[in-house]
Amino acid sequence: MTDFSARRTMMVDTQVRPSDVTKFPIIDAMLSVAREDFVPAARREAAYVGENLDLGQGRVVLEPRTLAKMLDTLAIGPEELVLDIGCGLGYSTAVIARLAQAVVAVEADEAYVREAQDALAASGVDNAVVQAGDMAAGAAEHGPYDVIVLQGGVMELPDALLDQLKEGGRIAALFMHDALGEVRVGHKRAGQISWRLAFNASAPVLPGFARARAFSL
Repeated sequence: MTDFSARRTMMVDTQVRPSDVTKFPIIDAMLSVAREDFVPAARREAAYVGENLDLGQGRVVLEPRTLAKMLDTLAIGPEELVLDIGCGLGYSTAVIARLAQAVVAVEADEAYVREAQDALAASGVDNAVVQAGDMAAGAAEHGPYDVIVLQGGVMELPDALLDQLKEGGRIAALFMHDALGEVRVGHKRAGQISWRLAFNASAPVLPGFARARAFSL
C-alpha cells in the first residue's frame, strides 16, 4: 500500500521548503491535506510529483511549489474571506480553508464541482463552498473578498472579477506569455490594483481568461 503520508512530507521537504516557503500555517496545511484525495483516481500515484498535475481538458492542479509560493505572498489570515477561482477537484480550496475563515470556490466544470464537493466533505472541510459558474465572473454575491487566487494561467483579468476584491485586499494571478509565465500579486488601493512580480511559473490558461482576439479589416 502506498504511504501517501510519507510522500506528503517529502513533497513539503523537497518542493515547498526549498522554495523559501516557511510560514507554519502553510506548511501545516500542505502536510495536513491529502492531495491524493483531490486528483482523478487514475492519477493518485502521481499526486505528489513536482509539476502541474493534468486533470484533462487542458486543466491542471498547480504544482505544490507554485501554490505554496502564491499562498506565501498572499499571507492569508484566519479572519479573511477568500475567492478561489478554478479550483478543479478542490485541492487548493482545502489548503486555503485551513488558512482562512472561509473560502468560496468557483469552477466552470460541473463534474469537477461535484467531485470537489464530495472530496471536501469527506475531508471534513466545513468552511468552504464550491459553486459552478463562469470563472471570469467570480461570485459577487458572496463578496467582497479579502483575497482572490486563480488556480491556472491568465492573459487578462476582467474588471468584474477585480471589482470583487475589497479595498486593501490582495490577488494572485499567473500571467502567461506563450509557454512562460509570472505570478504577480496585486494590492487594491483607492480602487486600483498595484501589481508586483512574485516569481516565475507556468500553467494552462483558464477558460474565460484568454486575451480577446482583435478584429482587423
